[in-house]
Amino acid sequence: MMNALHAHLPDLALAAALAWGAGLRLYFVVFAFGLAGFLGWWPLPAHLQVLQHPLVLGAAGFMAVVELFADKVPWLDSLWDSVHTLIRIPAGAALAAAVFGDAGTAAATAAALLGGSLTATTHLTKSGARAAANTSPEPFSNLALSSAEDGLVLGGTWLAVTQPLLFLGLLALFLLGAVLLLRMLVRGARRLIGRGTGTGRSATATGAAGSNGSGGGGSGR
Repeated sequence: MMNALHAHLPDLALAAALAWGAGLRLYFVVFAFGLAGFLGWWPLPAHLQVLQHPLVLGAAGFMAVVELFADKVPWLDSLWDSVHTLIRIPAGAALAAAVFGDAGTAAATAAALLGGSLTATTHLTKSGARAAANTSPEPFSNLALSSAEDGLVLGGTWLAVTQPLLFLGLLALFLLGAVLLLRMLVRGARRLIGRGTGTGRSATATGAAGSNGSGGGGSGR
């Protein structure tokens, strides 16, 4: 079993890199691996060779440039993330499944399920962190996060190709951190909602007390 796992290690790392990268920079990941296949730097699996088609490369490259700038504008990045919730997760699942397209329907389906979950976790962590950063009045934290994501995807895709085992190990640590961050973001959102609800109730109670006081004064007269 260990020999089989070692033999499929490059494919596992490729599928994981595509699904993970799709949650951060979908178009760049498609363009990068497609370009690598087109130039002969990295042989793509049969079901992924469509990525190296000139039309796909042109579309992915154009959208990667658009995303590069849109992701660095406060609030526009959150709008972009919201729209791409419907795009990144299915794309990540499809890309992961395509890696194992020759391994049979069961393997491709399992890869799609795991890949989609990985993309969803990465995307939700990214979009949640960016939404939290947008509450800050200064734009530099947003720009810093976006630039860090750029570097992370660049380094991750390179590592998945050259050091697949190391990439998978670091990806496990990333997922652990992502889960912890998501828990913190959910708790913070609940606190904000709780404060807003409490403030609304206090205002309603104050208004009701004022109305009762005015009514009492009018009755006394």
